Amino acid sequence: MKHTLISLLAISLCAGMVRADDSVKAAQVRLRDAGYYQGDATGVYDQATAAAVTRYQIRQGLSISGKFDAATAKSLGVPPAQMPAAEPSPSSETWRRLRDADEQFLRNLNAGVIPPPKSPARAMLEPSMPSKKRDGQPSRAQLDSHAPPPRLPEDTPAPPSEGSISNDWSNLERLRDYVGAFVLAGLDPHVGSELEFFAERVTYFGKPNVPREEIRRDLLRYDRRWPERRFWLAGELNIQPVADGTFRVTFPLGYELRSNSNRASGKVMKTLTLQKAPRGSLEIVGVTEKKG
Repeated sequence: MKHTLISLLAISLCAGMVRADDSVKAAQVRLRDAGYYQGDATGVYDQATAAAVTRYQIRQGLSISGKFDAATAKSLGVPPAQMPAAEPSPSSETWRRLRDADEQFLRNLNAGVIPPPKSPARAMLEPSMPSKKRDGQPSRAQLDSHAPPPRLPEDTPAPPSEGSISNDWSNLERLRDYVGAFVLAGLDPHVGSELEFFAERVTYFGKPNVPREEIRRDLLRYDRRWPERRFWLAGELNIQPVADGTFRVTFPLGYELRSNSNRASGKVMKTLTLQKAPRGSLEIVGVTEKKG
């Protein structure tokens, strides 16, 4: 009898976790109307919805978290989520979906089934809620500080010029998704998830031919130094071809870092040098940044 009661309780809890949330459903409708999402409005915060939310966050200059948080809900003009299940930890499946270009999204985009995502039109944002802790350690997800202020129209860079590799929507959208996936991977509970983006040897902050194991150690040091962090895209991508299919993507990345009482914030101009990976996606062969 005891085991039966436990089983029934487990089933009940699982059912509760996947039941529809009206706020999530409203967000899905808004995201679909704006061209970020092409699924049904089920009210369930699944991986397709998380990918659409992340896509929206990076294009609107919101904190890139993959969560349907209060700031994202306000920007979409819908009520905050009613259930904690709508704010899962950053998921490997979400950033992998974005990194690999979410092919169904791009096919529908290129075929005109869904419109191109709308240009940023951000509202004033609320502070996000404090993040929970995992195993006594601060969460690496979104912080409880204020989101960055809205960009003024004159702060928005012009789109890539003629001759750029990213004049068509498919390339530009793919690169935006890739950048968002790379940033989101840095919030994955599995420290060092960003390694999946790097080639075997990388020009790493000016040092050539750095192996992935050395990059992994650097990521672990960074995580220990700044266990809480928040990032947002603070402007548009600048894409420059290099040679033989290699190109550079430069973008302004806003950040807020925290470790106990220590804090740091600001903006860097980050540059990723990318090439086609053997598996068909993109891989990073160079990374550098400078203060914005």
